Amino acid sequence: MDWSDLRVFLAIAREGKLGAAARTLAQTQPTMGRRLRALEAAIGHPLFRRTAEGFVLTEEGGAVLRHAERMEAEALAIERELAGQAQQLEGPLRVTSSDWFGVTLLAPVLADFSRLHPRVMVELITDARFLSLSRREADLAFRIRRFTEPDVVASRLMHIPYAAYQRAGAPRPERGDGRGTALIALDSAFSGAPDDSWLQTLLPHAHVALRSNNRDVQARLCLQGAGVCVLPRPLGARLPGLERLDLGEDPPGRDTWLGYHRDLRRLARLRALIDFVVARLAS
Repeated sequence: MDWSDLRVFLAIAREGKLGAAARTLAQTQPTMGRRLRALEAAIGHPLFRRTAEGFVLTEEGGAVLRHAERMEAEALAIERELAGQAQQLEGPLRVTSSDWFGVTLLAPVLADFSRLHPRVMVELITDARFLSLSRREADLAFRIRRFTEPDVVASRLMHIPYAAYQRAGAPRPERGDGRGTALIALDSAFSGAPDDSWLQTLLPHAHVALRSNNRDVQARLCLQGAGVCVLPRPLGARLPGLERLDLGEDPPGRDTWLGYHRDLRRLARLRALIDFVVARLAS
């Protein structure tokens, strides 16, 4: 049984779609389908039921999944331990963060780091999803929530203040009212986020006109005059077409945390990048 075929099986089991699994492994759909068929032929059982909604594990597939996940955990542990011994300042590093944080704060720092260490190739993945550090979907992650995964070394990087913004020159809403004011809020997956709740409490008669899970999108909508929104101040301050609203108090800010798997704690290029980011951004 080929371990690479089991990796294909795991990706399909996790994604439920052949196309999404292919993107995860940077393979083509025909290749993924061919390797899955080869694995099923080797095992002698179908591992998935093909449905209109996607791939659903059969009973035999569920049994294979449990063993494959244990094999993957061991293989990744070996990979991380060996990678963590590398002392040369060269090689790849995968970094993940939210969209706005990557664009506004990380990109300038990474550009300077790349000039200082040209043999280290940093790949920045901006995604609302939390990529797995144990599966090495990323080597270093920046999040606005504390890390809960086992074996992750985490520390607070910085506190980010937030503020309410609108397009410059637009009529200013009054605190405690907000009647006739449109709001640009986070999408329903982030319903109840501290900044969204704060804005709707201070402007109780305002209405939510638009939602987005992307802070850059919120900022662009605000620039177009679509409504009032709360943004991280490092993002709002760099857009001259926005003006900061004084509603008598500031919205709650957020702490940003960095984390990496403990097996990589001695990886020289990772340590160099962390030290560089902390020196530039830590507060």
